[in-house]
Amino acid sequence: MDKQSLLDSLRHDARQSVDDIARQLGAEKAAVAAAIAELEADGVIHGYQAVVDWRRVEPERVRAQVEVDVGLDRETGYEEIARRIARFPEVSTLRLVSGDYDFFVEIEGDSMHDISNFISERIAPLPEVTKTVTHFVMNSYKEEGIEFGNGDDDDRLSVSP
Repeated sequence: MDKQSLLDSLRHDARQSVDDIARQLGAEKAAVAAAIAELEADGVIHGYQAVVDWRRVEPERVRAQVEVDVGLDRETGYEEIARRIARFPEVSTLRLVSGDYDFFVEIEGDSMHDISNFISERIAPLPEVTKTVTHFVMNSYKEEGIEFGNGDDDDRLSVSP
């Protein structure tokens, strides 16, 4: 059984049963269950989550994407800085990236004020942090490969006379 196909199937719908996955992949149920257990034990699969359209939840959560630049020295590397930032429960995603900044951080909070305070009081004061740029998420159209519709299934352009 191809592990990539198994992972793709789980990413598409992690709630499907082992029976359903086995049928899709043309594999034995026991083999699929064993492969999933192995992937979990090896740390390939870290968890299963729901993709939430926060616009439809009251109260709506506020999210921000933060660019973080850091200055490194001989004793401090990216891994150490990442461990410190990742410990904060407000941080939902943390990535080391290439380009104009070092880290991409997604933060969730109850308000823009909460997020601004978190960045100014917890992230910016870290000794290695040299600059932060915050982008508040105004709307999400697609998350984790899943499109959020507006309830209108008609994809045609409207035409005015």
